[in-house]
Amino acid sequence: MTDDIGRVTAFWQDLGLPGLIDVHTHFMPEPVMTKVWQYFDAAGPLTGRPWPITYRMGEAERLARIRAFGVRAFTAMIYPHKPDMAHWLNSWAADFAARTPDCLHTATFYPEDGAATYVQQAVEAGARVFKAHLQVGDYDPNDPLLDSVWGLLQDTGTPVVIHCGSSPAPGRHTGPAPMDKLLERHPRLRLIIAHMGHPDYTAFLDLAARHPQIMLDTTMTFTDMAERDAPFPHHELPRLRDLQDRILLGTDYPNIPYPYAHALHALTRLDLGDDWLRAVCHDNAARTFAVHPPATRRHPTGPRPGR
Repeated sequence: MTDDIGRVTAFWQDLGLPGLIDVHTHFMPEPVMTKVWQYFDAAGPLTGRPWPITYRMGEAERLARIRAFGVRAFTAMIYPHKPDMAHWLNSWAADFAARTPDCLHTATFYPEDGAATYVQQAVEAGARVFKAHLQVGDYDPNDPLLDSVWGLLQDTGTPVVIHCGSSPAPGRHTGPAPMDKLLERHPRLRLIIAHMGHPDYTAFLDLAARHPQIMLDTTMTFTDMAERDAPFPHHELPRLRDLQDRILLGTDYPNIPYPYAHALHALTRLDLGDDWLRAVCHDNAARTFAVHPPATRRHPTGPRPGR
């Protein structure tokens, strides 16, 4: 694990960055995190795709590790799977953000009576990003109970990281079609498409082309696991280069079945250039979430190893 820290820090230092910004990390109430890990433990034998949690450790150690990687800002992606859960998760996340200044205050919602009220309260309390998980929550983003929620998030310009792709398994409301409908009704929503919409990469790149405020995160994409299950189409690489300013680093830390450094290696081997990596791994998120630069910024001293 110590070697993993060295590889991660060498990555951003060689790019001349002050660190990384990871917009898709999970910190949750401990009972919820334990159940998430139990899900992955059980799902592995059923799917034939083992999912060992690489960073299965207590909250304090998880925080120490992500900081040792040099991650300057990260999120606490929370999501409910039933009614009367989101408000409780938001209360926990507000407390977590208050005691964790490098965490971007994260909140969530669910289609239920009162959702607009607690979303408004979360925004007023300083929430900077929301998480929506259509697969786990098993809800239609166009549910009328969410109309005022989307309206509020659109009006405030608050980004929403939304898991709307059909990986690791399709849901009743996943895929690009519900997103098209949602954006017809709320065209200014600042959505961040989690996992770049894996496995429907092309469809979600098309969505981003139609909506210039849409961004995508790299969570688990391009890794050996993702490439084995649904490879990114090589002919779409030029569009990744064109979207340089609208792609954000995400990893799913700590719930990933490989070292953190592998996610960065997977981006490097796309061979889209150091400017692309700097934008994706730090600068785009710094701009989106107003993460101010440190007093000094490193400059690359020469070509990075292997390039």
